[in-house]
Amino acid sequence: MAAKSALPASSPPYRTRQRLPPRCRLSSADVTLRGEDDTPDRYGRQPAFAFLAGEETPVQSELLRRGEALVSAEVTDKDCAADLAAAEAEARRARKGTWADPTAIKNAESTGDILAAIGRFTVVEGKVLSVRQAGATTYLNFGRNWTRDFAVTISRRMMPTFEAAGLGPKSLENRRIRVRGFVEARGGPRIEVLRVGQVEVLGGK
Repeated sequence: MAAKSALPASSPPYRTRQRLPPRCRLSSADVTLRGEDDTPDRYGRQPAFAFLAGEETPVQSELLRRGEALVSAEVTDKDCAADLAAAEAEARRARKGTWADPTAIKNAESTGDILAAIGRFTVVEGKVLSVRQAGATTYLNFGRNWTRDFAVTISRRMMPTFEAAGLGPKSLENRRIRVRGFVEARGGPRIEVLRVGQVEVLGGK
């Protein structure tokens, strides 16, 4: 899961039983960090969940409910990931925190807005206009100009995982999706999809 600063976290499975106390306690409270391993990711971060003493709900879950965090796709336990996604959705529907800003979710057609988020964890929504493969990479294109418009990239090694999840790239053509990840500039803005959870198919085309 990613906080507003886009720091992801992963943890053993847990069940939400109670809400965290007000944030004013976090600055002086003792916390326990729980992660799957000590290996930093490619950005030098070490993912972990933070738990206040005596609490069974991670701090990140409360931040999500307040709209002060974004969910990443790095939590592998399905129940845990579903709980976090539900907490984010609750804040998004209520337009709390980050979600009060109408530009919190970037429009895939607004290339400039997405480029302004280079290096940051970002959520983008739009319609996949075309799907093409170039070498070992598949591109989900959200614009007609492949070199300048926003696109999502998926490496060949990820294809079996996406196919197994019912998210074969061709099935996403002409569908509206929500994608999240770190924005990079490769001509136009790009988000590389490394996990199925980064892509969410929305209701309409």
